[in-house]
Amino acid sequence: MMTRIAILDDYQGASARYGDWAALTDCAVDAFPDHVTGPDLAARLRDYDVVVAMRERTPIERALIAALPRLKLIVTTGMSNAVIDLTAAADHGVVVCGTSGILSSTVELAWGLIIGLLRHIHAEHESIRAGGWQHTVGGDLAGRTLGLVGLGRTGTQMARVAAAFDMNVVAWSQNLTAEVAAERGATLVDPDELFETADVVSIHLVLSERTRALVGAAQLGRMKPGSVLINISRGPIVDEAALIRSLQGGKISGAALDVYDVEPLAADHPLRRLPNVLLTPHIGYVSDSCYRIFYEEIVEDIGCWLRGVPVRVLPAAP
Repeated sequence: MMTRIAILDDYQGASARYGDWAALTDCAVDAFPDHVTGPDLAARLRDYDVVVAMRERTPIERALIAALPRLKLIVTTGMSNAVIDLTAAADHGVVVCGTSGILSSTVELAWGLIIGLLRHIHAEHESIRAGGWQHTVGGDLAGRTLGLVGLGRTGTQMARVAAAFDMNVVAWSQNLTAEVAAERGATLVDPDELFETADVVSIHLVLSERTRALVGAAQLGRMKPGSVLINISRGPIVDEAALIRSLQGGKISGAALDVYDVEPLAADHPLRRLPNVLLTPHIGYVSDSCYRIFYEEIVEDIGCWLRGVPVRVLPAAP
């Protein structure tokens, strides 16, 4: 029987460009560019053996897995995916495999957002298109303080770039020590001091119950006038309603966001209408180099699974 493969949330039609699907024999591949959830998603996927998920765009939960009688393999980009129920997959005999990737694309986007926001690049671009000329005064990086909420692999790369811009770097996370912070190019401070002193606060944490709504009204209220918030990690780490109030009231001067509570962002969402916000549609990992890695290893994952020797298997939690 032909193995049927469904690729979810292929917004850019990238799977056709990057995936060597011809390497998979006796397989039929369908890519879906739209985002569907609930019963419509279950109905769409009912006749597929393999589901490919791009990062965490679509939750694959127990109820969905149970509703898919032919499902035998899930492939996700990256070696973790918080919205796939690995235990439910194991309970239903479904193998889950991942891929590697690169961090540099996410770090590059973060700095693009920081500079774009501080120098009002989008506003000046729109002004020139409309026939105008310069009308804003931008902020500087040199001599300013970058506050990193999280100093793991991505945060460490952020600190290295900040040093090149002659910025001061402070950092905090729950288990971070002064010694480790210093090794990674930052000074450990407590969270109150970070939010009170940083000119740019950038979030680099994994979403968990411990970090959900970690940045709320109290933390935003501590930020000094003229400071900005950057979030390229996960939307729910920041209390979205509190952030909107801070931006509307001018408590902070701006925010640059690549992630949101619910994605895709609703067409009528208030963030879309705020003039002091720079928004991108969760594209931190969306780069040519990263996609080449993703799709090469997606095809490899499926091919190895078809031969009975799956690779990069994500185990269910013990």
